[in-house]
Amino acid sequence: MATQFFTHSISNSNVFSWSNSHNPWRLVSSSPSKLISRYCRFTSLPVLPRAIIATPSSQANDSFLVNFGQPTVISSDVHGSNRIAELKEKIRALMTGSNPIITMELVDKIQRLGLGCTFEEDINKIMKYLVQGHPNDDLYTVALRFRLLRHNGLHVNPDVFGSFMDAKGKFKESLSEDIKALLSLYEASYMGADGEDILSEAREFTTRHIKKSVFKLTPLLRKKVLQSLKLPRHLRMERLEARKYIEEYGNEQDHIPFLLELAKLEYNEIQILHQMEISEITRWWKHLGLTGKLPFARDRPLECFLWTVGLLPERKYSAKRIEAAKTISILLVIDDIFDTYGSYYDLVLFTKAIQRWDMQEIEQLPEYMKICYMALYNTTNEICYEILKEHGLNVLPFLRKTWIEMVEAFMVEAEWVKRGTKPNLKDYIENGVKTAGTYMALVHLFFLIGEGVTTENMRTLTDSYPSFFSISGTILRLWDDLGTSKEEQERGDVASSIQLLMKEKNITCEEEGRKQILRFIDSSWKELNKTLVVPNRLPISIIRIALNMARASQVVYQHEESSYFSRVDNHCKMGLPKESKVSLAYQHPKQLYYCGIVDDRDIRKLVKVINVVGDKSCLSMWWLKKAFGITKWLIEERHLQLIYQAEKRATPQ
Repeated sequence: MATQFFTHSISNSNVFSWSNSHNPWRLVSSSPSKLISRYCRFTSLPVLPRAIIATPSSQANDSFLVNFGQPTVISSDVHGSNRIAELKEKIRALMTGSNPIITMELVDKIQRLGLGCTFEEDINKIMKYLVQGHPNDDLYTVALRFRLLRHNGLHVNPDVFGSFMDAKGKFKESLSEDIKALLSLYEASYMGADGEDILSEAREFTTRHIKKSVFKLTPLLRKKVLQSLKLPRHLRMERLEARKYIEEYGNEQDHIPFLLELAKLEYNEIQILHQMEISEITRWWKHLGLTGKLPFARDRPLECFLWTVGLLPERKYSAKRIEAAKTISILLVIDDIFDTYGSYYDLVLFTKAIQRWDMQEIEQLPEYMKICYMALYNTTNEICYEILKEHGLNVLPFLRKTWIEMVEAFMVEAEWVKRGTKPNLKDYIENGVKTAGTYMALVHLFFLIGEGVTTENMRTLTDSYPSFFSISGTILRLWDDLGTSKEEQERGDVASSIQLLMKEKNITCEEEGRKQILRFIDSSWKELNKTLVVPNRLPISIIRIALNMARASQVVYQHEESSYFSRVDNHCKMGLPKESKVSLAYQHPKQLYYCGIVDDRDIRKLVKVINVVGDKSCLSMWWLKKAFGITKWLIEERHLQLIYQAEKRATPQ
């Protein structure tokens, strides 16, 4: 994950902590690159004084430790567990209807509204009943059934679409007039696996005809079609989709009022649960004390929590989200040690210490590495203890293996830099899947949730990982590069997958290189979809987490675009006091905005404060322009401290 640093020294601040300790002659780069920032440290370049780097302190996170109110994110008139139970029974009664089309549409709406986990058993029973369709079903019905069955982990053959194709293996042109059916088939086509040519043909056919007719549609249908063309349902992040669809569903003429009411109540309850989870994560992070001892390290517990919501959206995984956020937070610190701070010699020592996994090794490490090593060692052991207590499994060898492999992969990148070599694209991606934390996260979550874990499938993790782990990690790695490569190039960084692909294929235009990467991601999704088609030793729960990892990576690294992601900005609103929202904006503005922790009004308030400061020459905070269309003034990172000071002066005490 890319990191940004505030690199201008501003005195008299209690918001930033400073790095200016021992060994003042080693350069610490402010670049997020995994290659260039180390190059200065690993080669015999002229020695420069250490650059002073300011990073956000934990003060911004302290606001979570107070008892703040729990607001209702989506307005709902009725509260109470009795009402929720009553609504659930009403919906279950609807789900037992005799019309299969109405039942399938209801299941589809339930899952889009974020209620799939609530009615999981009911939906599973319905899916088994729907496996066998009717020979006279129309295209809309067949496509809807196909998508729902695959989405819920049941195999269905794409040959069910054969009756809608001509002798040449093409879909009949007469189908092009039915937009509802075309849209249903278009969404189903994205469930296609590698080698399923019928679904590839379905995607091409539906995309071509939908684009032709889009401006002939009613405004409501046109909006729905354009959203699907921009991001198909199968690729959407569950909690984002729920937040967005709750608003849309209320505007549909045929919506079911008590289904909408339950969706709002459930959404608000989950939001309160997320608030408590963040409070716990923040307490743990503050107690761990890594950023206090390692000023160069990222202080991002909120960003880590956003990842866990993407990976584990279900309410029942609350405790697992907390543990997963801990591992991701430590991963970021280790990433920063390798990317921005550690010398080559220190990194070798650190790698050997983790390989041996022995507390006695800590004495061989420099001071700044000791606390990180201790945090990793203790946190991993604590997670192992929780898994042993809950599931009766000793998983330390498996979890330890993932950390060792990840650190070894970081060391491979360090070796590339030291030797001045560039890897080929294949080696870069294989190594990048590890450094992205793919295997670490998925193995930890496999054991944390503990569903369907057996001695046999545990053994599959001993020597190698399932292919769908690697494919999901490949999508993550490629989206990471697409989201950060332009920024890194402007800073002089090199060797992302885009540049390596351009070199191997002799492509001179970067835009074409990015298109090729997007095609690579699309083909990777088809490979990932195979897990929904072929039998697998691992349970469906971990397969869904791997799918969610691929979905979340697109959200995290593409959210700056004016698209589906940037419009759904309140999916994780935390309900902090105003002053907390403003101060938090300095920790990681983009991520916090898209989490809903700061909103449009907060950002506009910041822009007004620039006028108070009197400095209108700030012209580099591009995300403000993209998010809000603000062009008069844009905030540069070095001005955030001034804005904070002005805001304090302007806020009545």
